[in-house]
Amino acid sequence: MSELRAEVLATALAMNAAGINRGAAGNVSAKRGEGFLITPTGLDYDQIGPADIVAMSMDGSFSGQRKPSSEWRFHRDIYALRAEAGAVVHAHSPFATALACMDIPVPAFHYMIARFGGADVRCARYATFGSQELSDSALVALEGRSACLLAHHGMLVLGRDLTQALSRAVELETLCEQYWRVLAIGGPRLLPEQEMARVLEKFAAYGQQ
Repeated sequence: MSELRAEVLATALAMNAAGINRGAAGNVSAKRGEGFLITPTGLDYDQIGPADIVAMSMDGSFSGQRKPSSEWRFHRDIYALRAEAGAVVHAHSPFATALACMDIPVPAFHYMIARFGGADVRCARYATFGSQELSDSALVALEGRSACLLAHHGMLVLGRDLTQALSRAVELETLCEQYWRVLAIGGPRLLPEQEMARVLEKFAAYGQQ
């Protein structure tokens, strides 16, 4: 477990180093057995060690001296509902958050949107941070998707492991920046449904060696 704790912390540090998060905002988790490991609440990632990563059970109980991220509920609920999820990254990245603060989903302006499982990245309806209502809203927005925006909040991404979850988070922020710039110059010309269906089919085997 100590190795996985170190990987969770390394992912949180890499999230900040990549510029998609700052300070103690956002959170990272990884599935472990019948529970998961998650970053602690309210602590800067560059001031903690692997021992500060919190072990949680699916019933919401935890062990150790640190309290878990206030957003532990949507991490738990994703693991409970999505068997393919091995890690979750939540970040307050600049461009994804800017769109989320305007309740703007990301449509099929670029074919790479299909990397997240559909023809758009939805924006979950607003609910107070750390609440079960927020988790419920996020799960709806994540249906059939590996990422969503959280209204007036940030982004939420799942992956099979920490590497994929972080990679998807960086990729989503890149697309959000591109979409933000497209909106600034008059709005996008969206790809048609049939083309996105074709791209989704191609992505089913994309990157497999």
